[in-house]
Amino acid sequence: MQQPVLDPNPKNGQKTLLAILGAMLAITVVIAVIATLASP
Repeated sequence: MQQPVLDPNPKNGQKTLLAILGAMLAITVVIAVIATLASP
């Protein structure tokens, strides 16, 4: 049995979405911290 590459798995999809949102939030926080430290 061959498994499709894009498996419609809600759990896996939710995990991926959560990871993307977490990464975006982390990048935003890092940029904000750098901007705060860079400004006099």
